[in-house]
Amino acid sequence: MENLLAVYKCLCDETRLRMLNLLQVSPLCVCHIQHILNVSQVNVSRHLAYLKKHGLVETTRFQNWTIYTLPESPSPELSKNLACLQDLVSTEPVFRQDRKELAKLSNAGDLNQILSEGGCCIPENPNLKESTK
Repeated sequence: MENLLAVYKCLCDETRLRMLNLLQVSPLCVCHIQHILNVSQVNVSRHLAYLKKHGLVETTRFQNWTIYTLPESPSPELSKNLACLQDLVSTEPVFRQDRKELAKLSNAGDLNQILSEGGCCIPENPNLKESTK
């Protein structure tokens, strides 16, 4: 029951739902999420820390940046809720728009120019173009 409550506490915020939607497509760093959601770095970092604390995201290092991903082995509660979130992509305009922005960002060619403040690149993800349709 604790896992279920933790998942639902994390999912009851629009910003965190939007972040999870993006992380279903690709590993991302704070600056990518900040750019796509158009929110402050502090806001993004706070939400990602909350998601990490409750086991909904994991981190890895990529050069100087922390990259956030969904867990490799998510709990059954998280898996089922992520499947529901994936189903909502087609009906919720904000999720579709966020994925379009992520696709634009990844297809721009020069991500360092787009994210000159953050200066990092999205790690390679061969499924990105397919999963943003």
